[in-house]
Amino acid sequence: MSTSSFNRRDFLTFSAVAAAMLAFPGCQSLAKNPRKPRPIAPGAKVRVAQVGCGGKGFSDIMAHKDEEVVALCDIDWDTKSQRITGNLKKLKDAFPKAKFYTDFRKMLLEMDNQIDAVGVATPDHMHFLPAYMAIMLGKHVYVQKPLTQTVFEARELLRLARLNGVSTQMGNQGHAGEGIRLVREWYGAGLIGEVREVQIWTNRPVWPQGMQEWPASEPVPAGMNFDAFLGRAQERTFSSKIHPFNWRGLQDYGCGALGDMACHIMDAAFWNLDLGAPTSVELKKIDQASKVAYPKSAVVEFQFPARGKQPPVTLTWREGGELPPRPKGLEESRQLAKGGQLIIGSKGTVYDGNDYCNSPRFLPESFHKELVEGGKMPPKTIPRVPENNPHKEWIAAIRAGNPAGAGSNFEYSVPFTETVCLGTVAILVGKKFTWDAANMKTSLPEADALLAPKYFRKGWSPQEVDASIG
Repeated sequence: MSTSSFNRRDFLTFSAVAAAMLAFPGCQSLAKNPRKPRPIAPGAKVRVAQVGCGGKGFSDIMAHKDEEVVALCDIDWDTKSQRITGNLKKLKDAFPKAKFYTDFRKMLLEMDNQIDAVGVATPDHMHFLPAYMAIMLGKHVYVQKPLTQTVFEARELLRLARLNGVSTQMGNQGHAGEGIRLVREWYGAGLIGEVREVQIWTNRPVWPQGMQEWPASEPVPAGMNFDAFLGRAQERTFSSKIHPFNWRGLQDYGCGALGDMACHIMDAAFWNLDLGAPTSVELKKIDQASKVAYPKSAVVEFQFPARGKQPPVTLTWREGGELPPRPKGLEESRQLAKGGQLIIGSKGTVYDGNDYCNSPRFLPESFHKELVEGGKMPPKTIPRVPENNPHKEWIAAIRAGNPAGAGSNFEYSVPFTETVCLGTVAILVGKKFTWDAANMKTSLPEADALLAPKYFRKGWSPQEVDASIG
C-alpha cells in the first residue's frame, strides 16, 4: 500500500503542474488551451452522466430525466440484493439507452465525447476525483454537499472551474428556495438589524457515530466494486455497517453530521450575512471522541470578522441533539425544532425550524404577523429560481453558457465548503485554531495536516487521473 499526503506547498505545486501536464490530441497543453465545454445548440438536450446513483444520486438524475441521460455509474448494480433499495433497478428501467458503469474513470474516458455534464453523489471522500476529472474534460458538474472532504480539494475545484469555464452547482438545494431570499430581503431592509450571533443545530447524526473500533469484517457482496468504493481511502474490509448509508459517520469516508447538514442549515446565515472565511474555529464540547469515527455529539464555535459596516459574528454549530439557549420571543407553548437556525439581530430574531430555511419567521410570532399585516415587509427584489429547482437552475446556466448562473456555483459554494470543512477539522483536533484563508494555513500543525487529502491506494490520485486522460 502506498500513501501520499499533500501539504499546502505540495497541493499548490500540483495544481500548477496538473494544468500543464494534461494534453489532448491536436492541441497544446491545458494550461495554454483549457478544455472548454461544448456549447449546447438551441433546442438540444444536455447529455448528462451521474456518478453515484443509489442514494441521493437517484433523485439527482431523475431531476434530469427530461434531458438526455447517457451514462450512469454506481459501485453496485446488483439489484437483486437486499442491501440496496430499488432505486438502481428503477434507473435501469427509466434509462434503457444509458450505459452503465461501476468505475467513473472508465465511464468518463469511454463516454467523453457523449457527455456534457456530470452529477456526483458518492461518499464524501470521493466527491473530488470524479468532479476533478469531469472538469478536466470540460464537463459541467453538479456535486452533492459537502462539495469536498477537505479545504484544499474545494479550492482546487474552484481553480479548475474558472480555468475551463464550466457551470457548477453544489447540492444544497435550499439555496434555490424562497426562504433564503426572504431572509436576505429582510436583512437588507434593516428589519433584523445588526447581527452578532447565529445559532445552528441539528439532531444528526441519525447514523452510528462515536464508535471506537472499525466495524467487523464481512465478505464483499457479489457484484459490488468495493475497490471503487474505497477509492483514495486506505485499504479496509467491507462491512454492511458502512455501505450503503452509515459511511457518513466514519472519518475515512464522510464528514460527520456537520459535513452532512451545515451546507443546508448554515446557508442562510453564510450567504445573507456575507460571512466569508472565519478567523478562528473552536471545538467547545464533544461526546465520544474517536480515532475512526466522528463523535456522538459536538459543539463548534466559528468566529467571523467584521465585514465592511457589518459587525463580527459568532456562529455556534450544535449537533447530536445539542440545543441552543431558548431564544427571547419564543412563546412558552412552543419548543425548538430538532434542527434549525436562529439569526439574532439588534432589531429582530429570525427562526427557522427546518433544514433548508423553508419557513423563516420573526420571533415572536405576533411580531411577524405585525410586519405582514401592517405592510412592513419589504418587496421581493431578489430574483427567484423557477420552481425553486437547483437542477433546472444548473441546466439553464449550462444552456446559457453562464458559469455564474447557478446560485450555489463554486464561486459561492467553495468558500462555504471550506468553512464547513474547518468545522470538521476542529472536531478532529479538539482545539481552537486561527485560520489564514489567503495562505490556506491554520495556527496548529495538526490542523494543517487535515486540510489536504491523503491518497492511500494506487490508481486513485489526481496525477494518475491526469495520466489516464493524457
